[in-house]
Amino acid sequence: MDKEFVKELIKLVSSSSLTKFELKTKDLEIKIEKEVPKELVTPEVETKAIQKEEFKSEKLLPPSEDVETPEEKLHVIKSPLVGTFYRAPAPGAPPFVEEGDIVSPGQVLCIIEALKVMNEIESDVKGKVVKILVENGQPVEYGQPLFLIDTNV
Repeated sequence: MDKEFVKELIKLVSSSSLTKFELKTKDLEIKIEKEVPKELVTPEVETKAIQKEEFKSEKLLPPSEDVETPEEKLHVIKSPLVGTFYRAPAPGAPPFVEEGDIVSPGQVLCIIEALKVMNEIESDVKGKVVKILVENGQPVEYGQPLFLIDTNV
């Protein structure tokens, strides 16, 4: 092994942003590590005051739809994860449920695809599907309402 080669490696690692370098051959193993100064790890960030702007949210919200059944009688099925909402098990297949269907606990209502995994979402109550709140293929957030179920059937 050439000493000049090792010296050149040390210079390269020292002048680079690398903190660790390893070279292994069948005859040799070289490890070079350097300590990073703390002032380089945590750069100072300039802070600025945030100005609050007021706006009227009523213009941004879609008009609410009245549900015939009183609100307190409705059970909301919410998304347990972030993903894509599907009403049917496959494209072209009939949906798991339609508005007006009676569902039982454990009955599959939809599928939410997350990270290429199909997650079946089941009803936790017995009742009538009053409203499906999400369109097929639409992205959903954690905790987003998916179905309104009337449990007084």
